Amino acid sequence: MAVKMRLTRMGDKKSPFYRIVITDSRNARDGAYIDKVGHYNPTAQPAEIVLDVEKAKDWLAKGVQPTETVKNILVNKGVIPKSDKLSPAKTKVRKSK
Repeated sequence: MAVKMRLTRMGDKKSPFYRIVITDSRNARDGAYIDKVGHYNPTAQPAEIVLDVEKAKDWLAKGVQPTETVKNILVNKGVIPKSDKLSPAKTKVRKSK
């Protein structure tokens, strides 16, 4: 069973907020989840992030894989260290003639 830490969408049309949840990767985006770790409101200025740090660290220690967006949130909150390794550049390679 592949367990992920990801966002689930809540809120009305055009005013979303997200819960940060632990779920089986095969479940639907807004489907059943195992545990709620926090929430994220991108529409607030500045964006509101509430996170149970101890719960997040516990799940990460158990091997849960965060999605890219959740990983960025965890780095901003200081739960996981920022990686020194940068993602590869997505530039086009020119063919020489």
